[in-house]
Amino acid sequence: MHDNPASTWITTPITESILRGALELERTERGVLPHRLPARARAQCADGQLSMVESQPSGVRLAFRTAATAVELDVLSTKTVYRGAQTLPGNAYDLLVDGRLVSRATAPGGNVVTIDMATGAVSTEAGPVGTVRFAELPAGAKDVEIWLPYREKTELVELRTDAPVEPVPDRGRRVWLHHGSSISHGSNAESSTTTWPALSAAAGGVELINLGLGGSALLDPFTARALRDTPADLISVKIGINVVNADLMRLRAFGPAVHGFLDTIREGHPSTPLLVISPILCPIHEDTPGPGAPVFDDGMVRFRATGDPAERAAGKLTLNVIREELARITAQRAADDPNLHHLDGRELYGETDFAELPLPDALHPDAAAHRRIAERFAGRVFGPGGPFTAVL
Repeated sequence: MHDNPASTWITTPITESILRGALELERTERGVLPHRLPARARAQCADGQLSMVESQPSGVRLAFRTAATAVELDVLSTKTVYRGAQTLPGNAYDLLVDGRLVSRATAPGGNVVTIDMATGAVSTEAGPVGTVRFAELPAGAKDVEIWLPYREKTELVELRTDAPVEPVPDRGRRVWLHHGSSISHGSNAESSTTTWPALSAAAGGVELINLGLGGSALLDPFTARALRDTPADLISVKIGINVVNADLMRLRAFGPAVHGFLDTIREGHPSTPLLVISPILCPIHEDTPGPGAPVFDDGMVRFRATGDPAERAAGKLTLNVIREELARITAQRAADDPNLHHLDGRELYGETDFAELPLPDALHPDAAAHRRIAERFAGRVFGPGGPFTAVL
């Protein structure tokens, strides 16, 4: 397992003291499994999609201070692939030194879950623990972060270094807690450090807790309670696309559900800056309701809207309807809540952006679009006059 026998390896227990971005650590037979929703929330929903994505550690990272020049991390990964479709990004481990990306690796071995999106069939092939290796790190004491893959469930087995490890000292950075859909989770970004929330957090100088849950930003009460109970200095919720493409509810239910979601967050964070973000542009659902459905074309997965635009009259939701409703709700609540803010998602990615950087699968932005969304968000939200501007 160790390629450098001359080194004296030091094993450090993987505990909450050196892990960031997870809400809970589950103890397993081999090690620990990071979760982005607590056990109480997981127990209240048996949906397989939610179970998969909350255990995919988008934004979760090991963070420690060390003089080590070599690091090994044993993991048992669970990779998810789609039968007949292209391999998707999101399987990289990014290593940062003092905030700068210096190395990237993948984990060998691991389990493979194969999903047939046409039939819904799921099969699992078990695999072994693998070792992720990073060598030739800069000498001297430094802050090291290892960002876990956003698309792989990752059981952490053992951390080894060639010098002692200690938790990173408190740098006094604010904590930003964000919830959203697969776009926030990271879909089609190059890696976990290049999702739009991670890039925005780096630009804003904040610590990210990313509760972007692919296909699962559905105004669930247990998610609202998780947000309520998680310490944070800044909170944002990106609402809309999953409600439409899951065809989850009608207009009558949507408004009260948004109010209830925000009420629950405010129970734990009564005056924290809270930003409500409406959907970015997604032409297939702008005026056409869901549900959304995958379409296979030469190994590529694309999405289409299967609803009828005429059904809007009966209360079916589209992105334009949701944007109008979110703007109305936040304006109404802001009269009594000066720390509540609203951002139209089309300011982050709109028609001109779609013309230049189209959504490759008609639903998710590509790596370049993630970077653009992050630049826009950082400027509008963390920049001068923005709702998350630091108060000096």
